[in-house]
Amino acid sequence: MTRALSTPPVIASGSLGGSPQPVLATTGGLLLRPWEEADAPAFLSAYQDDGIRRWHTRRPATEPQVREWFDAYRQDWKHEKGGHWAITRDGVEVLGRIALRGFDFDDGMASAAYWVLSAARGAGVASRSLLAVTTWALDEIGFHRLELDHSTRNPASCRVATKSGYLLEGTKRSAAVHDDGRHDMHLHARVRGD
Repeated sequence: MTRALSTPPVIASGSLGGSPQPVLATTGGLLLRPWEEADAPAFLSAYQDDGIRRWHTRRPATEPQVREWFDAYRQDWKHEKGGHWAITRDGVEVLGRIALRGFDFDDGMASAAYWVLSAARGAGVASRSLLAVTTWALDEIGFHRLELDHSTRNPASCRVATKSGYLLEGTKRSAAVHDDGRHDMHLHARVRGD
C-alpha cells in the first residue's frame, strides 16, 4: 500500500536496495562490511559472552541459525529496511556488530544498535564504528535523525553514544526486558546538523 504524503519523502525509495551494501572504513584499521558466511562461528561465539548476553535476549543457538540471521540481514538491505555490518580489523577479524534498523525513508529516520567483543572493548571500536555509520547515513544517504537506546544500567553504551554525538533525550521507563527483568532505557539521538 502506498502512503499518500503531503510532503516528499526525505530519502527516495529505491535509492539503497538496488546497490550493494557499502563497506565503510574508519580510523585505526577498522572496516565495516556486510556479514559473510565465514563469520558465523565468530558471531555465534559473541553471544556466549556474558557482556553481550546481558543486553541481548534474542540470541542465535546454532551456526545454521546465524546464517539465517545473515540472510535476513541481506533481505533487510534489499528491501530497504536496514543495514547490518561486521566491525572488523582490516576486513578479516570480527570485533563486533553495528546496525541501522527500521529505515523510515518518509521521515528520514533509523535506529542504531551495536555490540563489541570483550577483547575489543575500551579501545574506541564501538564509538568509531558508530561514528562511521552515522556519517554515512546522515551525510551521504540523507537521513535526518538517527536514534539509539540502551539500558540505563549500561554506562559503557551511554559513553559510546555520547562520544559519537548522540545527545541524551530522556528515559523510556520500563521499556525493555532483559534476563534480569524490565529495564528503563536511555534514548539518544543525532540529528543532521548537530
